[in-house]
Amino acid sequence: MDYITKFIQLIRITDIIDIILVAVLIYQLLKMLRETRAIQLVKGIAILFVMMQISAWMNFTTINYLLRNIMQVGLFSVVVIFQPELRSLLERVGRSKVGKLIEFSSAAMEDETVEKMTDELVRATVNMSSTKTGALIVLERETKLGDIVKSGTVIDAEITSALIENIFVPNTPLHDGAVIIREDRIYTAGCLLPLTSNLNLSRELGTRHRAAIGMSEASDAMVIVVSEETGKISLAVNGTLTRNLNAQTLKNAILRALKPGKASEGTKKRFLKGVMK
Repeated sequence: MDYITKFIQLIRITDIIDIILVAVLIYQLLKMLRETRAIQLVKGIAILFVMMQISAWMNFTTINYLLRNIMQVGLFSVVVIFQPELRSLLERVGRSKVGKLIEFSSAAMEDETVEKMTDELVRATVNMSSTKTGALIVLERETKLGDIVKSGTVIDAEITSALIENIFVPNTPLHDGAVIIREDRIYTAGCLLPLTSNLNLSRELGTRHRAAIGMSEASDAMVIVVSEETGKISLAVNGTLTRNLNAQTLKNAILRALKPGKASEGTKKRFLKGVMK
């Protein structure tokens, strides 16, 4: 008891704050990694660390030496093997409330502009859906897609349904890639998107859908997909694909992302319910 009392007396307020901050940071980090492959890596490192401590306490010199060297080499290997996950994690930190305190993006678009571009996007999507024209449309948000833009052809044109539909006409030069929407412009077309590494997806999903999910995993972009086989409209957000959207649910989803509060409460709830499935 005397030892505990002396130990408590040595603790300062700054020590308590320090411990709380570290605990919160670890919790938030684990929360971000929870749904990624990297969580298995964290578990593996934790197990190796515990084994290393046990071997040190029991004076297993050889095992302790091997585990220490594995830990040192392993930490360097982690950066290479899990580069996509680490990049995604850092991007999520940048998009957090703390990251938004440092804002470099341009001014928000006017409500009228958002409404107009949304109407054109929805009209084009519905028209392509009716003719079963495959399409992949990426709406860039806070995360800039400079590396993706470089893989396509710069158009930098006003958003119109006619132009979008023309881009995705089968057997035309740009129809196989994705269109990137930057602010209120069709910025590029024919872009190559990263495919998702998720192995638990339905086999019904083709390359377009997997590319849409992959793009939404790697950034905060919204990706609209029109199936070439069924004509069904899907939307990928934060690595989750919501299928079988209609004109109204698609419009409200876009408005909700670009201008929070624009979508009706009823449609918001239906959209969120679909995302959580």
